[in-house]
Amino acid sequence: MNFFSINTLLVHIPLGKQGYDLSWIEAVGTLCGLLCIWLASKEKVINYLFGIVNVLLFAVIFYQIQLYSSLLLQIFFLLANVYGWYAWTRQTSSQQVELQIRWLGTRARAVWGAVSLIAILVMTRFIDAIFGHFARLTVMLLNQFGLTAQLPVLQPDAYPFWDGCMTVLSVVAMIFMTRKWVENWILWVVINIISVVIFTLQGVYAMSIEYMILTLIAINGVRLWSSKASQNDGPHTS
Repeated sequence: MNFFSINTLLVHIPLGKQGYDLSWIEAVGTLCGLLCIWLASKEKVINYLFGIVNVLLFAVIFYQIQLYSSLLLQIFFLLANVYGWYAWTRQTSSQQVELQIRWLGTRARAVWGAVSLIAILVMTRFIDAIFGHFARLTVMLLNQFGLTAQLPVLQPDAYPFWDGCMTVLSVVAMIFMTRKWVENWILWVVINIISVVIFTLQGVYAMSIEYMILTLIAINGVRLWSSKASQNDGPHTS
């Protein structure tokens, strides 16, 4: 059995008109993603181990289905998971964990909000060109490393604004999570709700169900982290 092939079927899910063929690699990658988010909501450092496995397996999937811009994005998430693992385990001179769950300060929240809004508008306007550039860059890098990759036929984005929102907010939410800012969970709730709607409209019902579960985990993350933040020093401006 070739575990890393998307053609190695685990189960056929009878959802939608034609159903959904779930491969072993997608099933394990998805499970690791769910565990990563759940453990992160519990402030467990091991979440980053599952996060790393998740992005590596999804990178393999995106390579096989020729979604090279998404593959390149996994590299960012891999680096973010490695940094998050380091940041969450870093200790002060008194052997106390340095990072504590907290809210962003008002000034920092305004800056991040403005930067995110500008990035979303730029992504919405140029999303096809940006993803096309990412795809060409990834193909070039893959071929440099001896992997056979061909540039796929790039279709216009079906939902440029919402896709731009998900891309930008996912990057920001991941950064927030590595710094233990509570707002990361609020962003994940927004991202996951958008994902549920888009995947449902596209008829990808299995992924819609997955993101419904992720939405519930993120809502629980808001609740848990808000409670812990109130026990710490209060809002920070950094």
